[in-house]
Amino acid sequence: MDSQIERLANRAEQLLHKMRNDQRLLIAIAGIPGSGKTTLAEILAKRLNFNHAQHSSEITSPHYKKIAITLPMDGFHLTRAQLSAMPDPEMAHARRGAEFTFDGKGFYELVKELRRPITSESTATVWAPSFDHAVKDPVEMGIEVPREARVIIFEGNYLLLDQKPWSDAAKMMDLKFFVRVPFDVATERLVKRHLAAGLAATEEEAMKRVVENDLVNGKMIEDLLKEEEVDEFVDSGESKSEGVHT
Repeated sequence: MDSQIERLANRAEQLLHKMRNDQRLLIAIAGIPGSGKTTLAEILAKRLNFNHAQHSSEITSPHYKKIAITLPMDGFHLTRAQLSAMPDPEMAHARRGAEFTFDGKGFYELVKELRRPITSESTATVWAPSFDHAVKDPVEMGIEVPREARVIIFEGNYLLLDQKPWSDAAKMMDLKFFVRVPFDVATERLVKRHLAAGLAATEEEAMKRVVENDLVNGKMIEDLLKEEEVDEFVDSGESKSEGVHT
C-alpha cells in the first residue's frame, strides 16, 4: 500500500504544480462498499500534507494550514425524514446506501462550487455537509473547506458512476482513482462493520444486509464504471482482515 500511496501522491503533486494558484486539484476515489475508499483517502491526504509541510516555511507554526482535505460522500445521504416520505419508505430505509438514497444533485453543486477560482469572494470558504453517525443523518455545513485547501479528495461509492448527475460531477475531477477489492473480501469487512456499528445484532442479520443491499450496490458500481476514464486502479489487498472502512 505504501508504494501505491507514494505513486498517487506523486501524480497529484505533479498535476498541482502545473495548475494556477487559484485552482484546486479535485480527486475522486470510488469503489464498491467495503473496498477501502475512506482509508485510502485519509492516508493520501496525510501523505500530501506531510510532503507539503516538508517544503513549507510555516511548518513550525501551530496554525499551519493543511493543503489537502477529504470530503466523504456520506454527507449527501438523504435524511431519514426524506426516506420516510418516499412512496415505499420501508424499502427506502432498508436500501439506505443505494444510489437513489443520495442527493446526487447536491454533490454536483458542491463540486461545481469547488471548481471555481479560489480568489472569488464566493469561494473564500466553502462548506460541505458531514454525516452524524450518532443521529444517523447528515449535518449541513459540517465540513469547512478553507481557501488554503488546494487539494480536495472526494471519496464515495458513486463518484465514478456513469449516470447523471454523478457523471457530470466526475467530468470536473482532475484525477479519478478506483479501489478494487474481491467481493468476498468486501463481504467479510462489511459484516464486521455492521456488527461494530450496531446496524445488525447478529452475524446472520449483518450478512443479510450485505447481500441484499451492499453487494447489490457494489454490482451496480462496477457495471456502470467506465474503466477507460479511470486514471488509476488501486488494489485494496487480498487479505480479508485488511481494512474495515468504506
